[in-house]
Amino acid sequence: MLTILGFAMIATFLVLIMLKKMSPIAALVLIPALFCVFVGKGAKLGDYVIDGVTSLAPTAAMLMFAIVYFGVMIDVGLFDPIVRGILKFCKADPLRIVIGTAVLAAIVSLDGDGSTTFMITVSAMYPLYKRLKMSLVVMTGVAAMANGVMNTLPWGGPTARAATALKVDASDIFVPMIPALAVGLLGVLALAYVLGRRERKRLGVLTLDEVLVEEPQPETETVLVGAGAGAGAGRKGGLGDAAGSASGSGTDADEPDEDDGMLKVLDPARPTLRPKLYWFNALLTVTLLTAMIMEWLPIPVLFLLGAALALTVNFPHMPDQKARLGAHAENVLNVSGMVFAAAVFTGVLQGTGMVDHMAKWLVDNIPAGMGPHMAFVTGVLSIPLTYFMSNDGFYFGILPVLAEAGQAHGVSTLEIARASIVGQPLHMSSPLVPAVYVLVGMAKVEFGDHTKFVVKWAALTSLVVLGAGILFGII
Repeated sequence: MLTILGFAMIATFLVLIMLKKMSPIAALVLIPALFCVFVGKGAKLGDYVIDGVTSLAPTAAMLMFAIVYFGVMIDVGLFDPIVRGILKFCKADPLRIVIGTAVLAAIVSLDGDGSTTFMITVSAMYPLYKRLKMSLVVMTGVAAMANGVMNTLPWGGPTARAATALKVDASDIFVPMIPALAVGLLGVLALAYVLGRRERKRLGVLTLDEVLVEEPQPETETVLVGAGAGAGAGRKGGLGDAAGSASGSGTDADEPDEDDGMLKVLDPARPTLRPKLYWFNALLTVTLLTAMIMEWLPIPVLFLLGAALALTVNFPHMPDQKARLGAHAENVLNVSGMVFAAAVFTGVLQGTGMVDHMAKWLVDNIPAGMGPHMAFVTGVLSIPLTYFMSNDGFYFGILPVLAEAGQAHGVSTLEIARASIVGQPLHMSSPLVPAVYVLVGMAKVEFGDHTKFVVKWAALTSLVVLGAGILFGII
């Protein structure tokens, strides 16, 4: 019964948010609360929620202060040279812009933190997508998949969890998987190329005389060049949702101008710029990222200290500090609220035992003849399981069981461990991953729209990694 209710709860949540019948926060709170009552454990709902909030509180704190820190760094102009370099490459060609999104997300993902990656990527690319009226779900989808592949770095989390759970060396998992992961990253770039061509067909190759201006140019000043420009403006189908609907994807020409504030992110005359402090801010950021990778202090503590120092040095006057905090308060509230709402969902899933029963049902239903192919089975299962549950739940709860079953049929633990990380491209868009709310929140994309677009492509990317691993004899 718990197995059925667990799958039903997840399905109900996904259907309601994708159909936009409920907001993600409401769905994350009310649906698990209702199912907790169905299970007959309504009296323990408070305990489950408190346990979930306690486990996610450090993550919420990290995201809150990370948003403040990187928001301040964007305000003072730290990333302006990087953004201008990307813009110089992309120009106003939708194809180059989508590929640039994937490349930027992959590069920034080297720090191992998804929230950081999404904040920098969205801040850099959002002005172009908005100005050219490109589909914002393309941006969020490509960024999430590129980050998902790079999330397998040993300091990214999943590889370290797999190594810990199975008592093997993380480098023995990751290093042999590099060729397969490289193929996965090439797959993301190929998909970015396909989606970019789709956007180019829809919009044409646009020439924008000045992208980095304070106010958006009137639509009539955007010159469309090329035979396909305009003829395909309303075209959908095939990859149609790459074109994006007006709802939630930011492609509606009549959308209010309230979002145009982010188009000023590179305004060279904005009062928050601190050119004299550029190298201080660069050194502070490099030091912060180094400390994260080396684990000198817990990440929430690092961002707390970093945000306080960045505010104090760049904006020594209290009114200026309050203004910067106020400017980023909406993002902080949206993301932290979503994280604590997700704590209800994860708390009920784990507290009621639904996760354990769902996992046991899946493992028990693996055909006996698949025993010698447990690495392949593990790779396939990692795709849905890391989407529907946390990495901790999968790697510490499910993976040891799969590894034991594999050993009984002569499959090495290392093969099982390597196969277990192939689901990460899809995992990074899971409603249980706090960083995805940073992505959709800053991009002003509905979570349901992002989910409908990205799930199939992210699952395909995971299968590409798995196939490459098998082809190369890694898995």
